[in-house]
Amino acid sequence: MRAAVVVFPGSNCDRDMAVALRAAGADVTMVWHKDASLPGAVDLIAVPGGFSFGDYLRCGAIAAQSPICRAIVAHADRGGYVLGVCNGFQVLTETGLLPGALMRNSGLKFICKTVDLQVETSDSAFTAGYQAGQAVRFPVAHHDGNYTVAPEVLTQMQDEDRIAFRYASPLNGSVADIAGVLSANRRVLGMMPHPERAVDQGHGGTDGQALFRELLGQVAAV
Repeated sequence: MRAAVVVFPGSNCDRDMAVALRAAGADVTMVWHKDASLPGAVDLIAVPGGFSFGDYLRCGAIAAQSPICRAIVAHADRGGYVLGVCNGFQVLTETGLLPGALMRNSGLKFICKTVDLQVETSDSAFTAGYQAGQAVRFPVAHHDGNYTVAPEVLTQMQDEDRIAFRYASPLNGSVADIAGVLSANRRVLGMMPHPERAVDQGHGGTDGQALFRELLGQVAAV
């Protein structure tokens, strides 16, 4: 499987993402935000965490206007897979690929720690390696992770089983404790916790391995 990891000014998890994908068996190419096109035959685009463009305006708002984001949207519109983590999740909401917005944490403080999550669905390439209801632990590191969405959209997402992960206990004010959501076609995932930081036992846990392993397996089988 071929993957592209997008790099913006201020990205700081791009190499972590590339390492996690390569460890799972992906052929990874780093792509600069000013590039107008993606490498040929890319299966997955990963939009990593960090502080793109210094988080000026709204987090992810400037990055969403980069030339590469037009290519990301086109890739998703063709049914391609896209993973956005932390700042990447913010970028995906700003492009309109995912509903809702990421607002300032309710406690108005940066949160950096490993947290307990609950897997809400196993019905996606991203979450097929887990059981619905399974407890996992991923690190978080964000100041604007408070997921907000209109009530009617939340109801629709719940009815369509598009909530991927929830925080096991309230963390940042996110509606319904949502930590990650899927697109309507289930091929775009945005999440605030960092699975790429949970793939090596030396980093404190390996709960993220199943996400990358099953994602690569399912995408390769398509």
